[in-house]
Amino acid sequence: MTTFLWGLTVFILVNASLCLVRAYLGPSAADRLLAINVIGTKTLVALSLLAFVFGRALFVDVALVYGLLNFVVTLAASRLMETGRLEGDVT
Repeated sequence: MTTFLWGLTVFILVNASLCLVRAYLGPSAADRLLAINVIGTKTLVALSLLAFVFGRALFVDVALVYGLLNFVVTLAASRLMETGRLEGDVT
């Protein structure tokens, strides 16, 4: 079972590296942002698999924090791309 999980983790990380190529070559900023978000999600899944393989709950905590940071950064970058600024309307 652990051999299968190791293989799955390696496959996910190879797939994430292909997404890194897409982020580098992406024709638009939205494509690049989406590719980086997918890389973050795949890294979160890989950390969760490694937590199961090693039997360490610490990896799950790291994966949860990484997932929250990935979400917040994606929201901030999307807002910056859409409006050109990060803060709300100041009148």
